[in-house]
Amino acid sequence: MLTANQMRAARALLRWSARELAEKSGISLPTIQRMEASEGVPSGLSKNLEAIQGALEAAGVVMVDANGLGPGVRLRDKD
Repeated sequence: MLTANQMRAARALLRWSARELAEKSGISLPTIQRMEASEGVPSGLSKNLEAIQGALEAAGVVMVDANGLGPGVRLRDKD
């Protein structure tokens, strides 16, 4: 499941503001800000997390599962 750290890191890779993520995911800016301020997996509706993750993935972000080093993100190659 998407974590708050992954949300912030993904936005940084894309150079998106929280407002841009809100617009692209259809989730309100205050909800994005609240989720990003949390620790671990943000509390909230799973459909909101899915919409946020979907918007980030559509923009080229790949979610990296915890593999002993913790979860992360990377950008997909533009082939």
